Amino acid sequence: MTEPALLTPRTEAAPGPDAPGRNVPEYTVGELSHALKRTVEGAFERVRVRGEISGFKRHSSGHLYFCLKDTDAVLDAVCWRGQVARLGLKPEDGIEVICTGRLTTYPGRSKYQIVIDQMELAGEGALLKLLEERKRKLAAEGLFDPARKRKLPFLPGVIGVITSPTGAVIRDILHRLADRFPRHVLVWPVAVQGEGAAEQVAAAIAGFNGLVPGGLVPRPDVLIVARGGGSLEDLWAFNEEVVVRAAAASAIPLVSAVGHETDTTLIDFASDLRAPTPTAAAELVVPVRAELLTQIVDRGARLVGGLVRLVDERRLRVLALGRGLGDPRRLIETATQSLDDRGERLRLAIGTFLTKREHRVARADLRRFDPKHQLAEMRSKLASELRALKSGYESFLAERTRRYERVAHRLQAASIARDAARKSERLIELEQRLGGVATRMLQPCIEHVERLGRLLDGLSFQRVLERGFALVRTRSGEPVTAAAAVEPGAALSIAFHDGTVAATADGGTRRPATPLPASRKPDKQGSLL
Repeated sequence: MTEPALLTPRTEAAPGPDAPGRNVPEYTVGELSHALKRTVEGAFERVRVRGEISGFKRHSSGHLYFCLKDTDAVLDAVCWRGQVARLGLKPEDGIEVICTGRLTTYPGRSKYQIVIDQMELAGEGALLKLLEERKRKLAAEGLFDPARKRKLPFLPGVIGVITSPTGAVIRDILHRLADRFPRHVLVWPVAVQGEGAAEQVAAAIAGFNGLVPGGLVPRPDVLIVARGGGSLEDLWAFNEEVVVRAAAASAIPLVSAVGHETDTTLIDFASDLRAPTPTAAAELVVPVRAELLTQIVDRGARLVGGLVRLVDERRLRVLALGRGLGDPRRLIETATQSLDDRGERLRLAIGTFLTKREHRVARADLRRFDPKHQLAEMRSKLASELRALKSGYESFLAERTRRYERVAHRLQAASIARDAARKSERLIELEQRLGGVATRMLQPCIEHVERLGRLLDGLSFQRVLERGFALVRTRSGEPVTAAAAVEPGAALSIAFHDGTVAATADGGTRRPATPLPASRKPDKQGSLL
């Protein structure tokens, strides 16, 4: 170390013999602060300090401010923005580090501090502690959840490898893939150790995921992040949070093959599958081509054998069933004969069914009066009533005329004669009005009778006969509605729509006469007026 710079006192006039401290030189605060700064920087130009980070703060300018402490003291520390990117690790409260830099003072607060240009973790124990804390933090966020892990494709078309392009790892992977099942391999070269390695690995994972399927550069079906063995410090890039988050966010299944079998990094927990070595990763992503060919040939032989046995079994079964079926021609002949017999029986059954239906219709209740006869009677009755009404009206008119004539003869006076004349005119007027009233009163009755006539004509049994039915009567004209009412040998008259035929009843089977329900008994026709 260099000697401390000597402090040059300010030249002042000699104090009087009675002035206190007359032998002590006088300095300004600035002079003293700068003198101390030169002394400290000269004595401690380059130092390495070990301590625990406390009160860490990243300023908006990019500079880092914190304290290094141990059980005995606290030392302020500062790291300028230009040196932050070259530290190689991310400072955090609570981790123990070894900082390299120069010691200086800050006159504005009368403090001494170390300006750091290098930083490393203090031993493997500190690294393991930091690793364990980071693992708990990321696990709490669910990045290591087994439910997030996906299965690798059985036979990927394109394999993406993220590793150093100059190491033995890529050669081992390519050699192993060529032995097992040659595939198209895309290599994304990255630094796997040192400053910026973590950012390059994370960028490579995101870059492969950003490729468009079917684009100019094929998108990998599976990714391998590989690195050879090394110490905990050498593999620290794969424990960085940026790498772990990139692996967890990858949409392409990812295999981590970092270090040897005993090495464990945080990317192993975030990946979909961990391989103990890079060579093992190549074995995990592709099957053995020779084994697949052997398996296909074996399964093909088994499939052919199974089909042959199935065809032989079905052939024997068809032959056995054929022997049990008999001659198909004879079966068809028997079925044809049975069909003809059933058709003939059906034809006869239809005729019998229709005959029975005709007999039932013939026995139906047809006891209805001839509507034409009823219409004629109603018209005759109406004409009689009209004649009686007219006769009564004429008798009334004659009687009134005779009465007025007698009155006229009795009255001699001219006034009475004129009155009689007026009465006669009035009588003639009343006669005319009475005739009109009678006509208007009888017109609705006439129209009603005509409507009833048309209705009766529509309900007439003559219309039923026109549809193919017949009306059976005795020789006296009484309708026959039941077989029990016909004696054997009785003379009958069967009326059709176009004429009447005489017939004689034979000795057929009789059924007891079924009395007609009250609703079907004919009611006597009342007066229409």
